[in-house]
Amino acid sequence: MRGAFIIIAACLAALAACGSAQNAGARADENPMTAGKELIVLAAPRAGDPYYADRAEDIFDFHVAYARQIEGRDDVLILTDAETYPDYAKALGEHRVAIAPMDDIWMRDFAPSNAADPVMFRYTAAGQGGGRAGQRDADAVQETLAGIIDEMGLSYRASDLLNDGGNFVEDGAGRAVVSRKFLRDNALNETDARAALKSLAGAEHVAFIEADEQGGLEHADGVVAFVAPNVLVVNSYPEDPDYAAALRADLEAGLPGVVIREIVTPYDASDIHDERFGSACGLYTNMLATPERIYFPQFGVPEDQKALAQMRQWTDKEVVPVRSDTVCPMGGGVRCMSWQTRGDNAKRLLSLLESRRVSPL
Repeated sequence: MRGAFIIIAACLAALAACGSAQNAGARADENPMTAGKELIVLAAPRAGDPYYADRAEDIFDFHVAYARQIEGRDDVLILTDAETYPDYAKALGEHRVAIAPMDDIWMRDFAPSNAADPVMFRYTAAGQGGGRAGQRDADAVQETLAGIIDEMGLSYRASDLLNDGGNFVEDGAGRAVVSRKFLRDNALNETDARAALKSLAGAEHVAFIEADEQGGLEHADGVVAFVAPNVLVVNSYPEDPDYAAALRADLEAGLPGVVIREIVTPYDASDIHDERFGSACGLYTNMLATPERIYFPQFGVPEDQKALAQMRQWTDKEVVPVRSDTVCPMGGGVRCMSWQTRGDNAKRLLSLLESRRVSPL
């Protein structure tokens, strides 16, 4: 399964908030939330999930390698069920794992977007295969996370607008890129959609783009990535110059003064786990940007070094390579699997480590 929705209060009841604070204080020496850091939250598949059975070991290896790259730079929390908890705890230590099973691994899509000013959209049916059944599944997935968010007292805004987190690429300074699937899903024109996103997510400028593959997820984060305020990295499309020109025109129209950097893109669709979602192999734009660093996918191909060199030329942030070739055939990777949060929300989530280490929910 992949995501779900429930409109819940932006703040937890005071009692739960106090409980979270007490739990966090109990082991504060193990779980500091250092100023300037973000918390990156990952979700393991449930033990025995048939959809991920063939990729379970690959997902585990990716999570462990990714978490080790995050460790010492930002903070990381991996949510597991009781059965997979021991494996993750053995590999990474209990201080980075909590028993809080999610119903899918693509945290980006059904978690709140925009770490600076969080908003939770309603996760769309596309992430669960589409149709009415897909929307029921999407709602169920998101409700599981919403229960944790409610319990831990996280602050955010909730909306019934349909959108996946992978289709909200923001720079943290009032600019966003969204595919036009958002317009179709919500029966909005661009003017009304911009007004809604400004009111809800503080987006002063929004560029609506066509996805490079129509149908399915149509996420903007497989096409573009912000690496600084109003600075975008975009895929190269030498085989489709018309699309590349239209993409640039849409970005420049929606984001006045935007700086666009075109990165090498060795896209590879030779191994696809699920035809509904395609491949993310070779898409360096599916990077994860934080205020101080960029977690950058690597695919074990010759273009990796060129892409790294390009990124290090374009940004003063630390560029941290993360091997993603074992999971990219599933249609995502570094950004897709990551929920970013910071500040009080991050501190409250880290208190999960105290209450969810050894006992299932």
